[in-house]
Amino acid sequence: MIFVLLAVVAIWGTGHLLSVPTGRRWVMIWILLAAVLLAHAILPPDNPLPRLFGGTFAGWATLAAILIVIAGYNRGLGALRARVKPAPQAEQGPFSDTELDRYARHIVLREVGGPGQKALKDARVLVVGAGGLGSPVLLYLAAAGVGTIGVIDDDTVDNANLQRQVIHRDQDIGTPKVFSAEAAMRAQNPNVVIRPYNRRLTPDIATEMFEDYDLILEGSDNFETRYLVNATAAALHKPVIGAALTQWEGQISLWYPASGAPCYQCVFPEAPAPGLAPSCAEAGVIGPLPGVMGSMMAVEAVKHITGAGEGLGGRLLIYDALYADTRIIRVKPRADCPVCGGARDTV
Repeated sequence: MIFVLLAVVAIWGTGHLLSVPTGRRWVMIWILLAAVLLAHAILPPDNPLPRLFGGTFAGWATLAAILIVIAGYNRGLGALRARVKPAPQAEQGPFSDTELDRYARHIVLREVGGPGQKALKDARVLVVGAGGLGSPVLLYLAAAGVGTIGVIDDDTVDNANLQRQVIHRDQDIGTPKVFSAEAAMRAQNPNVVIRPYNRRLTPDIATEMFEDYDLILEGSDNFETRYLVNATAAALHKPVIGAALTQWEGQISLWYPASGAPCYQCVFPEAPAPGLAPSCAEAGVIGPLPGVMGSMMAVEAVKHITGAGEGLGGRLLIYDALYADTRIIRVKPRADCPVCGGARDTV
């Protein structure tokens, strides 16, 4: 018995040192065991060879049977494991757990839901102007989870802005507005991409810039920029949500001739004569009014992106803060409009 055990140890140890495959080592051990069984089966008990091996035929046969059962079990178990396919990994959803919790009040809304929130994350929105209207727009777009937000403005934060431009702080005075706004938006929601453009919107860059966005929000403070935004967006079949305000009154609409709505120039063919539409610096503006109109712009943007409700295409909403009055005026494309020609192309 001891001789056989020593032989088994020698076979296994020598095979390990010589890097003999495990399977071959087991074959050599089985050959040794077969020789032991054969010696006990054909030779008399008093023969030197059976005595060297020790034990009896019945004992060695029992040991062989046990080893065969164990080997068969291991081989069968290995075969079963090879046939089992690992469970597929659950696909990573578009939102992290933090985002799902953040946007939960959107997702439970029937009109938005998960698909609407995903549309917001995939959306690319350009905001023209980071002043009174741009301040609430930018903050609410970031808070809503709009995936990519561009903002273009060439102005810097001034002390006189802080009465109404709530995205900027006292410590931001002298800072370019787009960078001040960027910092506030990143602090509000680090999950969105912010693209600040510290320059004035001009004809030579407008087309290339607009091509990279799905929706334009126009909140500038001058007619030159409004007409430029309108003409560029109309040529590219891009929707524009535009608003304007003065003193106690604001107005907002969706300019989108590709969907059958008028463009800005359909409704306002020419800029008013100098002095007829004074700027906020000249005429003044009540502080919260840009917040009201800018928030409306953000709501209309979310609606447009998610497909919720009815937008303001073909309707001009006018809000009179002084008398708490809201009116809606129907507007329509103008066939002789030099920008869109009353186009009603379907997108």
